[in-house]
Amino acid sequence: MDTRNRNRAIFWTILLSLLVPVLMAACGGSDDGPGSLTVYSGRSETLVGPLMQRFEEATDITVSVKYAGTPQLAATLLEEGGNTPADVFFAQDPGGLSAVSGLLVPLPASTLGMVPEWASSPTGVWVGVSGRARTVVYNTERLTPDDLPADMAGFTDPKWKGRIGWAPSNASFQTMVTAMRSMWGEAKTLQWLKDIQANNPSVYPKNTPIVAATAAGEIDVGFVNHYYLHRFLAEEGDSFTARNYHPNAGGPGAIVMVSGVGILSASDNKDNAQRFVDFLLSEPSQQYFVSETFEYPLSAGIPVAKGVTPLSEVNNPDLSSADLADLEGTQTLLREAGIIP
Repeated sequence: MDTRNRNRAIFWTILLSLLVPVLMAACGGSDDGPGSLTVYSGRSETLVGPLMQRFEEATDITVSVKYAGTPQLAATLLEEGGNTPADVFFAQDPGGLSAVSGLLVPLPASTLGMVPEWASSPTGVWVGVSGRARTVVYNTERLTPDDLPADMAGFTDPKWKGRIGWAPSNASFQTMVTAMRSMWGEAKTLQWLKDIQANNPSVYPKNTPIVAATAAGEIDVGFVNHYYLHRFLAEEGDSFTARNYHPNAGGPGAIVMVSGVGILSASDNKDNAQRFVDFLLSEPSQQYFVSETFEYPLSAGIPVAKGVTPLSEVNNPDLSSADLADLEGTQTLLREAGIIP
């Protein structure tokens, strides 16, 4: 081999030795670590932050989380489209997931089969991981369950004027209004909103201060999710002067909503995303929802927390996740009623 060819061979050998590790890394070579995962979470860090940490510890996958309200994150995902950095959308309610369903990939049948049929997407692109019931929290020094109406329509009575608390910007409240639209129609739901507004309800940013205000006697009743009360009871005991009431007429005030997860089609980390979804449905995570957040487990065979009304005793209306999907229409109705900006 002449000098020119020898030098050329040395050049290519050195170049390839430099490029091969780079190319292997870019293609996800076997020497890569477990990788990363980006989650957009409509559930608060207080609620699900410990689960994120447990997943990291169990898998060595680095998790980055963007926390915000479910409606805001859904809007962000729609704006980002195929350029989103998110791998997983962890939403507080079906409406948020349904709003971005076109951006999600179908989940395996084995994953969907871990929960009841009503707790997943009709098209299989998201799955519920925990359940939350809408309820009415009431002050036990002023009211008994017999004093409360069997349906949310009863709270339009003028006798409730100045006694109600609600959080109309909250995603779960908006899901309840979506259920009203599905069951009652637009006109009746709009009238309900206007009639409640006429009763001068106290407005709160979220559920926790509603429960606290009810126990303090600032209001007599509040429209909340069931589990907030149980956190107060865990900290303050049975002397806490508020309890939950599940409207028993089978109306929208007793809906059971799921928080759920979906994997973004734009994700470059779909394997890690699937591991995260299955992790949330595993027995330890389902037990976390029971013991730490007082929610309803969706995987079979796990009992609810002590003091939480079993789902079998909640007169949950027969609504599909598709019936709760039109979050945008609900927000339009709330604006029409002058309740949100």
